Amino acid sequence: MAAYLLLARQLYLPLLSAVLAGAGISLALKTFSRFGWFPTDWSLRLPRWLGKFLYLIGVPISVVNFIRKADLSGDIWLAPITAWTAIVLGLLFANLWTQIHRDQWAIATQSSFTELCLVGNTSFLGFPVALLLPQLGPHYFAWALLYDVLGTFFGAYGLGVIIAARFRFHQTQVGKPAIRPPFLGQIAREVIANPCLIAFFIGLALRPLPFPVWLTNVLNFFAWSVIMMALALIGIRLQQLDSWSNIHTAIGVVAIKMLLVPMVIGMGLTTIGVYGPARLALVLQASMPCAFATLVIAEAYDLDRSLVVTALGLSSLALIFMIPFWIWGFATW
Repeated sequence: MAAYLLLARQLYLPLLSAVLAGAGISLALKTFSRFGWFPTDWSLRLPRWLGKFLYLIGVPISVVNFIRKADLSGDIWLAPITAWTAIVLGLLFANLWTQIHRDQWAIATQSSFTELCLVGNTSFLGFPVALLLPQLGPHYFAWALLYDVLGTFFGAYGLGVIIAARFRFHQTQVGKPAIRPPFLGQIAREVIANPCLIAFFIGLALRPLPFPVWLTNVLNFFAWSVIMMALALIGIRLQQLDSWSNIHTAIGVVAIKMLLVPMVIGMGLTTIGVYGPARLALVLQASMPCAFATLVIAEAYDLDRSLVVTALGLSSLALIFMIPFWIWGFATW
């Protein structure tokens, strides 16, 4: 009982408070704009501004701060390998599921379903969960970081875009314009220029250097503030989701992305001798809700936006119930 109270205080209280605060801010901006107190597009511009700030400045500085204190020993190289294993598993399970419903689902729905099963929200949600969870914390942050930068990013904007482009190729047969997917070189440049990856190496270089106490305190305060802002951004985006019409199909996405794939990952890690917090960190990253990048890709390639929006909302809600399950399954033995 004490363990669950600790989990509620250290993880759920700050996580839900920040998410609900973000949802409240978004709702307030929409309400005020109806009365003419704010420009009508502020509720849409705020998440874009906040997202850019977090991606370019906030999260990279936080990465530098946490990497300086993270434990980089052990089999940390397993993080990106696990990420790609989870992506491949998601692709295989999604293809099996879509084959069953091939005659009932449009190609756009099949492509969206596959996209949703590939990667999770391992940056704006996976990082806070890893940092706030009592069993992990900053000590194991590097596992979550490498999982995201060398796994999720490639999966979303590499393999994910290729799958979406394949659907777009079918659309060209009925008169819609083609959209060329990025070349491998373009994807590689995007990854190399990823601010989080650059911050990772800066943090590594700064590890031997002692920082003044005041600078350490400032960086720590800023880093945790960024974590709360990232959670608030999740709340803003969830509040702005406008469709829950494909709930039955979205349940299949959640079953694959947040239950089946992490279960196989956890069993596989156990088989090769990975236990304890490292295993829990990787299983949790594999079980993160569907990535908001999927919505960006769906809109760019004219996929099934309704299914994507529904799955984003449902998977985010499911995380509340899945975290205790994975802790019970992979942190107690």
